[in-house]
Amino acid sequence: MITGVMTASAACIVVELRGDHGQIETVEAIVDTGFTGFLTLALPLIARLGFPYEGNMEATLGDGSETLMDMFSGAVRWHGHLREGTVLAADGPPLIGMELLRGSRVTLEVEEGGLVFLEPLP
Repeated sequence: MITGVMTASAACIVVELRGDHGQIETVEAIVDTGFTGFLTLALPLIARLGFPYEGNMEATLGDGSETLMDMFSGAVRWHGHLREGTVLAADGPPLIGMELLRGSRVTLEVEEGGLVFLEPLP
């Protein structure tokens, strides 16, 4: 089970990232059910982890605007296993999207300091 905590405005969890050469970084990320992708990270962290560049894609942001985003292949330890997916380079805090959440039950105690639980579906 993955656990986290609610801030005043977001559900936050800590995730372990596995770099291209086996290095490990942990980051606090926001669970963003409005993001259909896998994961966003800042470009300096992506570079430090050595995630391979996969190209770019056009993405629609939450405000409806469109932008071009760089894509990388990355790995996250998720429910005890490595999950690989497309990591988008983006400013701001890391975001966990629906593609990474797929196969998980998400329970939120929606109040500041409330608990966040993510568990694998049976």
